[in-house]
Amino acid sequence: MPTRTRNTGEFCWINMLTPAPAEAKPFLAALFGWTFKDMAGLGDIVRLEGRDIGGLFDLHGINSPKDAVAGFGVMVKVDDADETCARVRALGGTAEDTFDILDQGRMAVCHDPNGAEFDLWQPKRMKGFDVDDRVHGAPTWCETLTNDPARARTFYESLFGWNASTQPMEGFDYTVFSLAGRNVAGLMSIPPGMTSPPHWGVYFAVHNIEETADTGVRLGGTLCVPIRDIPAVGRFCGLISPQGVMFYVLEYART
Repeated sequence: MPTRTRNTGEFCWINMLTPAPAEAKPFLAALFGWTFKDMAGLGDIVRLEGRDIGGLFDLHGINSPKDAVAGFGVMVKVDDADETCARVRALGGTAEDTFDILDQGRMAVCHDPNGAEFDLWQPKRMKGFDVDDRVHGAPTWCETLTNDPARARTFYESLFGWNASTQPMEGFDYTVFSLAGRNVAGLMSIPPGMTSPPHWGVYFAVHNIEETADTGVRLGGTLCVPIRDIPAVGRFCGLISPQGVMFYVLEYART
């Protein structure tokens, strides 16, 4: 399986909160080929072709925040979580106190000035995922939907050293963030009619988008964003799992 180590300033881990982990795992296994490794009852490590890519946790578990909602969380690799938290606050965001995850790493829960949550990860033993982002089931793209694109763009450029390029799409502007010549994330305004607050969403690579969408619906999920083209990139759609977790899938164009 191809691998690529994520660099400082890149997304390096995902965490899924779901109200029914036991029911979620067969759905995700059938859709993405994920397997799961129990963490002594605290949750599960999510694995893809034998490599760790994230965690799966009970929304109602003892360690879940009381105000948490079902969804995917994202983590950005940093060299110094404490120093980065200080910069988050200085730039108008919020950052909770950092804490250690045993000897695996040091992390913090943060929000940008518009309220979108992201976590920081300072690696120790656990370096973050290294899967190739084109493998079926791999986290391949992270995108923030926000109510103040200019404010969010300035925040992330200053915090992580990302370079932003904004271009018009059909009816909206889309910003791509890059780091050291590699595209790392996207940003856009929350679409009209969408009621969710600012947040980060996750796209997973798939080999056949029609087959994946059909499988998701057949297994009890909901197609919430129909299959659409992304010029020069591929095709994507949005799904909601039977347990209420929304995510996107992306089939890259053949080159």
